[in-house]
Amino acid sequence: MLTVTQLGVHFGERTLFEGLNLFIGKRDRIGLVGRNGAGKSTLLYIIAGITKPSEGSVSYPNDYKIGYLPQEMEHNESSTVFDEAESAFAEVKQLEARIEKITEDISSRLDYESDEYSRLIDELTDANTRLEIIGAGNLEEKIQRILQGLGFKHEDLQRQMSEFSGGWKMRVELAKLLLTNPNLLLLDEPTNHLDIESIEWLEGFLKNYAGAILLISHDRMFLDTLTERTIEISPFRLYDFKAPYTKYQIWREEERERQVQASKNQKKYIDETQVLINKFRAKKNKAAFAQSLIKKLDKLERVEVDVADNAKIKFRFPPAPRSGKVIFEAKGLGKSFGTLDVFKGLDFIMARKDKVAFVGKNGAGKTTLTRILLGLESFEGTLTKGHNVDIGYYAQNQAEELNPNITVLET
Repeated sequence: MLTVTQLGVHFGERTLFEGLNLFIGKRDRIGLVGRNGAGKSTLLYIIAGITKPSEGSVSYPNDYKIGYLPQEMEHNESSTVFDEAESAFAEVKQLEARIEKITEDISSRLDYESDEYSRLIDELTDANTRLEIIGAGNLEEKIQRILQGLGFKHEDLQRQMSEFSGGWKMRVELAKLLLTNPNLLLLDEPTNHLDIESIEWLEGFLKNYAGAILLISHDRMFLDTLTERTIEISPFRLYDFKAPYTKYQIWREEERERQVQASKNQKKYIDETQVLINKFRAKKNKAAFAQSLIKKLDKLERVEVDVADNAKIKFRFPPAPRSGKVIFEAKGLGKSFGTLDVFKGLDFIMARKDKVAFVGKNGAGKTTLTRILLGLESFEGTLTKGHNVDIGYYAQNQAEELNPNITVLET
């Protein structure tokens, strides 16, 4: 169980949030929501211990383990799937080395009654307990079992990470978390790079997860399927509602309407009271009464109405240059990486003004096919690009192409 107490984050004069309190139970399934920039990812960083808050604290038992799956994952692309998963056991190797060192120290000491000897015994006990919790025995078998449980074939385990799509890389990261048996899983947009089948698989997997889950997602259906509690983060409070996102939204809209009505009633009361104050403050025999009304208004806690987030993104593109009727025509299109056939024998025509969706399992070749259309990958077969076709491309990893040292306007 984890407790967040009076948490606050400030960037200079800007307050991201403050005074936040939160309790996460043993099997909680929580969706963390809020407008962009509200501090959702920052809250996960703090709970995961990656960053420190400006004020407040996060507390949990000594043997409590937190696993964090970030929105943007970094992998060793040249590492094999198995080796990347094995890197989760860096803690195990450190613990084993420490246990060996303490054991050597203890065996050479004779000061059995000293404080230092007792401290070493306690540290040895703690290290062995932690190893037992992680389950360090037979690591190779455990790694293979979890990776295969996540959908990897035995022959995939020695393939390099660079050969896999974003969805499969996410599964490797998830395997690394599961190998450490976390009590709490923090997931930041876990469905970002997943296809439909992988999202369904992840939903089923997380439903049966033994620990607690706190997740951020913009996928309403994913939240409704998986979560049983919704927390909305705002600058000065958390809204905590024991229901999935859609039910929470209905409650929040009703709550907003109650706030609006309460604000109207309060304004009416303030206006009427102000009329009485103005009427009686100049009369000697009513001056004390007027003063008492002024004090009442001063002490009155104003009803605040939450601002509804009705902002919508609007795009307006300049007219595209007129192209021929056919945008792309492919015959016998194929792609292989060494002995691995991604796809072959694809025939299709894409016409002007077509709206086309590429769907398929992670690794089926959707991104590869897109890169072929862009002229960024070699291929087998023929691909003809139509007359006067101008292509714009928004990649899965588009954010990595941005220069972090210039402003939004300059970008």
